[in-house]
Amino acid sequence: MRSVAIAVLLVGSILLAGCSGTAPQSKTLKVIAAGSLLAPFAEAEQEFEASHPGVDVQIEGHGSIQVIRQVTDLGRSADVIAVADESLIPDLMYRPMKNSSRNYTDWYQPISTNEMVIAYTNKSRYHEEIRQDNWYRILARPDVRLGFSNPMLDAAGYRSLMVLQLAEEEYREPMLFETIVTDHFPSTITVSSGEGVTTITLPEIMRPSDDKVVIRDGSIYLLSLLSAGGIDYAIEYRSVAEGMNLSYVTLPPSIHLGSAEYADRYRDVTVILGFPRFATIGSERNGLPVVYAVTIPANAPNPDLAREFIGYIANESAKGRPGWPAPLPEGAVS
Repeated sequence: MRSVAIAVLLVGSILLAGCSGTAPQSKTLKVIAAGSLLAPFAEAEQEFEASHPGVDVQIEGHGSIQVIRQVTDLGRSADVIAVADESLIPDLMYRPMKNSSRNYTDWYQPISTNEMVIAYTNKSRYHEEIRQDNWYRILARPDVRLGFSNPMLDAAGYRSLMVLQLAEEEYREPMLFETIVTDHFPSTITVSSGEGVTTITLPEIMRPSDDKVVIRDGSIYLLSLLSAGGIDYAIEYRSVAEGMNLSYVTLPPSIHLGSAEYADRYRDVTVILGFPRFATIGSERNGLPVVYAVTIPANAPNPDLAREFIGYIANESAKGRPGWPAPLPEGAVS
């Protein structure tokens, strides 16, 4: 009987060992993403987890500059970095990690594009009047409150300034940028022109002096204010406005930063960030078509799983899903 009992125990041990060997290993995939990707990535999280048992995708959102700084300045661990401006990755991450000869990353993959719009609700002042041919005049009215994100932290912020400056030139309204932006900041925002380029130089602190302009750390943080009537209009990405079922005014392609055909026009505007930290890594943000991009930090805990997630995101982005940034144009370099 004793030998039988031992045999049973041995068989049981083998079966348990076999079961433990086939059980899915639990892993956490940490994704730090631009705020405008939070809603699409929340969908992707559920779908990816369903096809990858044992994987917990954790997504955290910030303004695009802050996304990268989580890794480069704060030393946090991440598997995937996703930003709304592809140029931020080489500018801020193609440099050695602390106490290492390796760069934070040496590559990135473009995944989608977008364009800027003027979002509003039926609570917005003059919402029944605003159109594509008069939006800039509506925003310039003294009683209209405009929101955009902090250009020191978020790509949508410096793109908002570019949109307004491009509009000033497009509509030949020489005081437009001053009326909407610079008149409402105690610290000096300078605008200078030379060699065909208009340069907007920002102070270290972007704090409005009155309630004409409202700034938040990321563009998505303006949405609750907009819905509650705390601001009348917000400069947002089109995918965000559509995903939130907001009304919005589309802008001409020469202004909205969403057309590769107008890339030369967008380069006519540059924003120089006033944050001292950028002195060593480049403070210029040049006008470029909006392109989202992803990368994997060199010290990512789960690089293989991160590559799978990026492949999934790239495939889904190419489908043009509702509420997601638009697919890259045909023939776009990746």
